[in-house]
Amino acid sequence: KTKKKKKNSPGVTAMAENEARDLGADRTLLLVDDDEPFLRRLERAMDKRGFEVEAASSVAAGIAIATARPTAYAVVDLRLEDGNGLDVVETLREKRPDARIVVLTGYGAIATAVAAVKIGATDYLSKPADANDITNALLAKGDELPPPPDNPMSADRVRWEHIQRVYELCDRNVSETARRLNMHRRTLQRILAKRSPR
Repeated sequence: KTKKKKKNSPGVTAMAENEARDLGADRTLLLVDDDEPFLRRLERAMDKRGFEVEAASSVAAGIAIATARPTAYAVVDLRLEDGNGLDVVETLREKRPDARIVVLTGYGAIATAVAAVKIGATDYLSKPADANDITNALLAKGDELPPPPDNPMSADRVRWEHIQRVYELCDRNVSETARRLNMHRRTLQRILAKRSPR
């Protein structure tokens, strides 16, 4: 048993080294997200994985970094307070065509994420995505798909997120939201009163 433990330790270290080597010579990474606690957590986690991280909490700051110092990697939230993360994706893709870009979407907004892939994003992930899922997506080679996320959003959670998004787009008008979702008003009120499913 003791011998097995000794054998495992170098393997884990070697795996960590391989992961670091896979980043390539340029390990620069741009993170763009207006959720400050999430941004700081992700910044620390990606730094530990060997990336040289630059963080921005707005579209304007993201575009400024992408223009002045185009990074080899980027993780960009699509919905930001001052605009759309697609603008950052486009700017980085123009300045650095080989950049690997992963977009994050908080509402499972598949149409927007597909648009991001069309203009040059490598992949998209639904929030909350953890650092491992993001790293796997950033380092996936060519057409190779990254492994499925460890804890994907449940179908109930995706449905809840979609309802919340439509509700926000309807300026929190319950009747209008119910009409657009083709739902009974009382059913919608019950869903809105509950906490988000896991």
